[in-house]
Amino acid sequence: MTDVVATWEVNLSDGKHRVQFEHGTTTGKRVVTVDNEEVLRNNWMFRLVGKESFNVGGKRATIHIEAVSGFQYEYTLEVDGKPLKKFVENRKKTAKVWAFLLDGIETRVVLGRLYFDFYASKEKDTMEVWVNGTVVETAGEFVDDGTETHFTWGNHTCYVKAISSGKRKDGIIHSLIIDGNEIPETLNE
Repeated sequence: MTDVVATWEVNLSDGKHRVQFEHGTTTGKRVVTVDNEEVLRNNWMFRLVGKESFNVGGKRATIHIEAVSGFQYEYTLEVDGKPLKKFVENRKKTAKVWAFLLDGIETRVVLGRLYFDFYASKEKDTMEVWVNGTVVETAGEFVDDGTETHFTWGNHTCYVKAISSGKRKDGIIHSLIIDGNEIPETLNE
């Protein structure tokens, strides 16, 4: 019998991750699983509230355990120091996701923007392209109406085209082109 009290879905550049948290309210046991793999276990904790930190898809995550009333608890997940909802909102602003079938295989392409270089302790603005959880090598090219970031996947010629929307509020419009065909962006990621 498990004491699963919370489950979250976390979409990152390397794919979708499922985080589950078990909390034994009589023993204080805390177990975190990511994608059905146990990543943290603490048995016989005397404090029933607190926090547990772990990694998910290369990001630091923390589960906060707070008493609400009596023996009822509230569980919240933070990713990269932000509540999950805020992290998702920020990610929607900094990443584009396309999910589709390619050669009969579910394929997921993510264009993600990185803002902070931890080693140099300074901000930077770079773009990475991930295909099915793997960073691919890209080559950027300036074209008349914007930029193209070229890469290959299997025997397919691919690129992400970036053009200005002409509206400050809308910013840059990104399109994924594979073998000359535009792939619609996945909006519910």
